Amino acid sequence: MQARLRRLTADYEKVLAVFSQHPHIQLLTAEGTPPEKYTFSFTVAGLIPASGDAVEPGAEHRAEVFLPLDYPRRPPFCRMITPVFHPNIDPQKVCLGDHWSAGQSLAQMVVRIGEMICYQSYNLKSPLNAQAAAWAEQHLAQLPLQHTDLSVGL
Repeated sequence: MQARLRRLTADYEKVLAVFSQHPHIQLLTAEGTPPEKYTFSFTVAGLIPASGDAVEPGAEHRAEVFLPLDYPRRPPFCRMITPVFHPNIDPQKVCLGDHWSAGQSLAQMVVRIGEMICYQSYNLKSPLNAQAAAWAEQHLAQLPLQHTDLSVGL
């Protein structure tokens, strides 16, 4: 079996093991044999854009993860299906930034998305969403929005 297929298979097995009983992250769909596209549900405290410049709390979030042909040398492509108000998330992509390495498992990266949604992880220096970065700077005392350890089972 070629290296990429071994890696895809190992990632899928790890995702199944970690998220089958996870209290905050669930695997909704996995497409391909072995899977190259995933959909995850996150039940964590986050923010969603409301009318005008307002934001409101949101606790149900969904994301898609696509594994490119040169994965794991290149990072997965991630995007939110549901709106999320976060400095490093825009409607087209979740910015993993400098945090991706080929040695990181897909499950670890998915946990990182959950940590981003609840503001356990954010980068204000190079935001995709400047409005969310400004909001975070003004509300640092309220962050993170949830203190739960999402890395349970890793």
